[in-house]
Amino acid sequence: MNQPPNPSKRAAVIGAGPAGLMAAETLAAGGVQVDVYDAMPSSGRKFLLAGKGGMNITHSEPLPAFRSRYREREREVGRWLEGFDPQAVRDWIHGLGIDTFVGSSGRVFPLEMKAAPLLRAWLHRLRETGVRFHMRHRWLGWQDGRLRMATPDGEILLEADATVLALGGASWARLGSDGAWVPLLAERGVGVAPLVPSNCGFDVDWSAHFREKHAGAPLTTVAIAWRGAGGALEKRQGQFVVTESGIEGSLVYAVSALLRDQIAAEGSTTIWLDLLPDLDEARVLAEVEHPRGSRSMSSHLQGRLGIKGVKAGLLHECLSKQAYADPGRVARALKALPLVLVRPRPIDEAISSAGGVRFEALDGNSAMLRALPGVFVAGEMLDWEAPTGGYLLTACFGSGRAAGGDALAWLGLTR
Repeated sequence: MNQPPNPSKRAAVIGAGPAGLMAAETLAAGGVQVDVYDAMPSSGRKFLLAGKGGMNITHSEPLPAFRSRYREREREVGRWLEGFDPQAVRDWIHGLGIDTFVGSSGRVFPLEMKAAPLLRAWLHRLRETGVRFHMRHRWLGWQDGRLRMATPDGEILLEADATVLALGGASWARLGSDGAWVPLLAERGVGVAPLVPSNCGFDVDWSAHFREKHAGAPLTTVAIAWRGAGGALEKRQGQFVVTESGIEGSLVYAVSALLRDQIAAEGSTTIWLDLLPDLDEARVLAEVEHPRGSRSMSSHLQGRLGIKGVKAGLLHECLSKQAYADPGRVARALKALPLVLVRPRPIDEAISSAGGVRFEALDGNSAMLRALPGVFVAGEMLDWEAPTGGYLLTACFGSGRAAGGDALAWLGLTR
């Protein structure tokens, strides 16, 4: 283990996810002795699970468009990106010996599409710089100015010259992000916005028949329309899945923040499904109104427009018998079928969470908590959110790097 020469300062990083590890790397590069603590048995467990379907590390779109993905927190997250933008993320990964490529969607992936090799290389490099890891150490707050930790051998108290908290949000609690830190900070006067699901699915009050017949069915050629922030309809094509409780998938996640907020304000919200996004309204109406002879409407729609399976089921689910018998109403429903969303899925099922430490609780543009000098926060435990597509991970990297740099400045050192 190659520790930095005679480190005079010691920093504790609590949380061994991407933000915490990046903070640890930054602090170690500044000559600080860094100890990383995590309640789980190993580092980066959520990071590893997120990479199982293909590790989307960042996105290649131009930086102004990239920054806009953070919505009302574009300015705050933009400061993190100034120090560690998407290209810097790729360069950093290449420095770990991991090649990357840009997919057809603009998303950036490690060449092997896996998170594990990247994490192994990163942890190896951190240990070589003297970073020490302490697993199964759960942070319990402070006592007499020292950090309280629950360990397999009982409670201990630790001292640190600076502390970086990178404890995640409240999604996927089994992997360590359980939000247990909220009351620990709130009781110290730190402003915390309620944690809510982000990049989540939604509940729909399906009939028992529809649920039993179509749960798990994918909708791969559809579009959804929704009311945007100004009330105008917006539309996007993609895919999602019908679940036993409602809907989920990439197309739903992309607009989940807005839909979640509308439900919170109004009790429910409506989206409109375009079941035939490649055909215009005139073509759909012409096909539906084409003489069908003795065929049923179901057979007619399947023969003329390929409507079958879950798409046919959705028509039956959302239209009355009277409406289903009216060709004009059926044609309009095929292009704009109303679907009422009644609630977001529980936060523990969400890909990520919103809410957390309010930026107003920070000391200006620093990551340090105003109420707790020498304590810095990073990653998803801050009050920001982003869609999937590499945006979450890039911001966590940038946040951790910023927190580590701010802690170095607090300690009178340079990055």
